[in-house]
Amino acid sequence: MPPPLPSPDRADVTARLREAFLAADFTADGLLDLLGAPAYAALARSETVPALRATRGDGALASLVRLFLLQETVPHARVADVLPVDALLESGWLVADGVDGATGAAGAGGTGGGPRGDGTRGGGDGTRGGGGLRATTDVRPYGGPEGEDWFIVSDLGCAVGGAGGIGSRDEGVVLGVGGASTTLSGITVRTPVASALDIGTGSGIQALHASRHATRVTATDLNPRALHCTRLTLALSGVPNADLRLGSLYEPVGEATYDLIVSNPPFVISPGARLTYRDGGMGGDDLCRSIVQEAGARLNEGGYAQFLANWQHVEGEEWTERLRSWVPRDCDAWIVQREVQDVTQYAELWLRDAGDHRTDPAEYAARYDAWLDEFEARKTRGVGFGWITLRKTGAAEPSVTVEEWPHPVEQPLGETVQAFFERQDYLRANDDAALLAAHFKLAAEVVQEQVGLPGAEDPEHVVLRQHRGMRRATQVDTVGAGFAGVCDGSLSAGRILDAIAQLMGEDPVLLRDRTPAQIRLLVEQGFLEPVGR
Repeated sequence: MPPPLPSPDRADVTARLREAFLAADFTADGLLDLLGAPAYAALARSETVPALRATRGDGALASLVRLFLLQETVPHARVADVLPVDALLESGWLVADGVDGATGAAGAGGTGGGPRGDGTRGGGDGTRGGGGLRATTDVRPYGGPEGEDWFIVSDLGCAVGGAGGIGSRDEGVVLGVGGASTTLSGITVRTPVASALDIGTGSGIQALHASRHATRVTATDLNPRALHCTRLTLALSGVPNADLRLGSLYEPVGEATYDLIVSNPPFVISPGARLTYRDGGMGGDDLCRSIVQEAGARLNEGGYAQFLANWQHVEGEEWTERLRSWVPRDCDAWIVQREVQDVTQYAELWLRDAGDHRTDPAEYAARYDAWLDEFEARKTRGVGFGWITLRKTGAAEPSVTVEEWPHPVEQPLGETVQAFFERQDYLRANDDAALLAAHFKLAAEVVQEQVGLPGAEDPEHVVLRQHRGMRRATQVDTVGAGFAGVCDGSLSAGRILDAIAQLMGEDPVLLRDRTPAQIRLLVEQGFLEPVGR
């Protein structure tokens, strides 16, 4: 079992701890300044040696980094210069070295592994003897979108993640902030709302973000330890506590509805429910399907539901149709597949995540076999990962877009996501005749590239490319390139096409007939913006 977490009922102690962190510049910016970019980035890869070297000094910030991020034992005197030690010992944030945090008894060390995940604590500075203190949790400084100083509380060895594994194989272990967490927070639409729901809150990062723009935040999790960490995260970050509820998926909230639903659920497609934070306990991708299908009934009109998910690529079935079948009938949807792995890559990824590659080779092989048996039984040839966004519209003909986009994007994408759905509304409300009467302008940060052989009179093709948001690129014909190039909002689309027809010697009626489909695509993908919409 992981060690006990600090008491969530000592608001006075939590407030003093936050004040001490800020006074010592134990913040995201402070860490970067102390460690330098290479060591800071190495922490995210679970490599701690550069950070250990950077914190050899006896400064307050170095002591806090060693204590809460590196799980090192720090001399009592050094900690007492920075923190209210007696209060933190009494409330469970700290323990004396040589005391087992899980049982309160004297022992050889704590039960949680260090960030390297090998069960050791690094040492090497001669301070492990009497008078040393160590932390009972990871605490990671995290910079909010408006420069807020937040702190994410998670289990020992789980704040920095990385290829070394999670650092603990306890079923109920609670992770800190990883790439999936920041991806979801970045794509979430951040308009002010009355109510937000965070399903599977974990260490509370999504609830923390939601607190900035939602009047009421509800956070659920199947793991009581995760709710405990979320409560500590919110308190230590100086944010009002959310409505925390224990249970699976939507069960804890009954029939309540929300303006925003977010979830980074336990989406891993695995042969069993070993680790609560990743294994949903349902077969295949049923958990992801369930959370998407049931979202429509929990959304208020105009509300968004945004998820990260994995889905199976099944032999004889189009993956796009599989995902379309998940979308509730009264919702628009935008589903983006960011990556696909074959079943061997996928199994290896999550075996490493749990640290199974460091176990007995025979045990590792048996676990690997179990994953492949599961995929074979389900005729799964690959697994996709991506984002699913729903918006409840009640439209007679909902818009459902399923696409693959593995290319780099520019986070945050919340405004890009919102604009995408606003464009769906516009296109749904305007037929081809209305498009020809409308005025458009080229979106900001769009450039035109001409590709062809050197010295050729005409390019082989013309590409429009975005340098913001999704960073899309789309090939256009001569008419599309000419049309986009003169769209500044002053002339209607029809007038522009008439001028192009005259220049090219084409029939303007035929050009008007065939071009709206291209205009519609350029609007849908964000290259053209309707003027006065």
